Amino acid sequence: MKVFNSTQFYNYSWDYVSAANWCKYPNELSTHVVGVDVLRREFDPDKGTLTTERLITCKQPIPRWLMFLVGGQDKSYVREVSVIDRNQRTLTMRSCNLTMCKLLRVYETVVYRPDPVSPVSRTRFDQVAEITAFASLRQLCDKLEDWSVERFGQNARKGKLGFDSVLKNLEKQWHGIADKTQVLLDEVNEKTNDVMSGVNEKTGALAKVFGYRN
Repeated sequence: MKVFNSTQFYNYSWDYVSAANWCKYPNELSTHVVGVDVLRREFDPDKGTLTTERLITCKQPIPRWLMFLVGGQDKSYVREVSVIDRNQRTLTMRSCNLTMCKLLRVYETVVYRPDPVSPVSRTRFDQVAEITAFASLRQLCDKLEDWSVERFGQNARKGKLGFDSVLKNLEKQWHGIADKTQVLLDEVNEKTNDVMSGVNEKTGALAKVFGYRN
């Protein structure tokens, strides 16, 4: 068994990152992820947790020496179960490959949490993948596991850059919506003030007509 570890940081709050996670795919850099389907979603109001089960479809080139083992299949499927815990402020994602699972089994755990050093403005990302090959030859097992660790490293780097671009784009969009909302609220307040001023003027005029005094 080989283990892949990665720790990264995003310069955004945990609330923002955990919300933007649902918009992570597709992005222009993580092109190996071609499909994400939600299979189940459950909210537990007592625990304050949201559990989501998804099927993730990936497509990327595989080495020629591995082609004969998988029959030329270039798509792979991953089952992912994520839990957002609002009380603990964690987003935990656990996944396991469904394709080639009798030949190679990959258990991955990802956790997003506020960075202890800058909990308000930065999010820590921890990723651990346990990779085990089941080939009859030890040399083949080592080769499969080494290839998987290398691929995880490549995808982790692309994933970081891709998610950063998603976070930046969403920030622009959400700020644009917030700005438009504020403009709309200002216009509503202005109209309301105009209406109220008109009502007060008419009320004062009527009071004079009917001889009311303060």
